[in-house]
Amino acid sequence: MRLSILAAIVALGCAAPAAAQTPPAPAIAAVPADVVSPDAIVTALYDVISGDAGVERDWDRFRSLFHSTARLMPSGVNREGVGVARSITPEEYIERNGPALMRDGFHEREIASRSERFGHMVHVWSTYDSVRSLSDPSPFMRGVNSIQLFHDGSRWWILSVYWLAETPDTPIPAAYLPAG
Repeated sequence: MRLSILAAIVALGCAAPAAAQTPPAPAIAAVPADVVSPDAIVTALYDVISGDAGVERDWDRFRSLFHSTARLMPSGVNREGVGVARSITPEEYIERNGPALMRDGFHEREIASRSERFGHMVHVWSTYDSVRSLSDPSPFMRGVNSIQLFHDGSRWWILSVYWLAETPDTPIPAAYLPAG
């Protein structure tokens, strides 16, 4: 009898909802307006990584947007023509890209967006273009960000950003470009 009670307790403990297993939030508090809606958090993401050459980014604001389990995943094609992707943490993104963003200037701008929501999950397809300075006559790059968002009952979090830059072999489909 004791063994069956112990087995039931263990089974109930293993059946706990996934939310109970969610790691704690980072120590950096977000600006409330940045995390109030899916649109707001995506806008904040673009805003915080964008700036002219010589302008330091607000990396604490950047960190505050991401769930503690978040990943960023740049993807593309290697020299052999094989698709590749790597997974990095928000901190690794800052370490790897922060110096170049400040040195060269970088503005990533959302030019089209579509999203789907189910409960506390939102998936955003965010098409972007990139310039070094807002005065540049044309972008040097375009692509699509696949952004997964999570609402914990009080705010939105970025769980992942997975992106692919446009190439001649992989043009952005019309469905992901601005209407008209």
